[in-house]
Amino acid sequence: MPDLNKKAGVLRKTTLVDYPGHVACAFFLSGCNLKCPYCYNTGLVLSPTQEDLDSFSTIQELFNLMEKRSAVLQGIAVSGGEPLINSYTPLIIEKAKSMGLHVKIDTNGINPEILEQFMKDETLRPDFVAMDFKTSPERYATEMIGENYLHFGDTAFFEEKIRQTISILSAMPKDSFEFRTVLVPHLVEEADIKTMGQLLPKDSSWQFAHFRNENCIDPRYNQITPYNITQEEALVEYAKTFVSGANLR
Repeated sequence: MPDLNKKAGVLRKTTLVDYPGHVACAFFLSGCNLKCPYCYNTGLVLSPTQEDLDSFSTIQELFNLMEKRSAVLQGIAVSGGEPLINSYTPLIIEKAKSMGLHVKIDTNGINPEILEQFMKDETLRPDFVAMDFKTSPERYATEMIGENYLHFGDTAFFEEKIRQTISILSAMPKDSFEFRTVLVPHLVEEADIKTMGQLLPKDSSWQFAHFRNENCIDPRYNQITPYNITQEEALVEYAKTFVSGANLR
């Protein structure tokens, strides 16, 4: 049994954006099996500093909040890091479902075996899944992980994992999953969008977000100028030629 009183991640007590359509709380669990260079959740992905730990909450604190605000909360978003590889995630889902809360999971899409296990178990099955589709699959093997990571350079591994996750989500009701992409210059260009769009269900929800060039894991990305709104809108319009539900959030 994992220690419920160990600092586990960042608790957001109330949110209207992490689980759209729901008054929710959110818990961002530490630990990730990717190292996206533009990620700004450095304390969750890298070894947390003492300052990071001071801002972390425990799972017990999350559970106490859920019980205290049970009359207000409609759901919980479990994010990270990568929640599918975290041993606390099943406990959070089971607790939320026992309280009648809706559960949303954010995932990076390279853990289809775990996602499928969750889907097959009624006590763990999320009500909504958001997959962060970072860039074209072949770029995961070199640009989304560090050189010392397992499977560095193994394009086939990452492409297969992403395809499997997309297949699992595609079997869900259309309104219970979405794909999300941050519009990072260099990583997400027209060629990448074409490759990504050809893998996604044509009528799925594909939500694009603005890149924030601050506190990035790779400091070089702090120097990258984000796309302007005209460039972003043009990329999303191009994405719509592959996926009708493409949208700039």
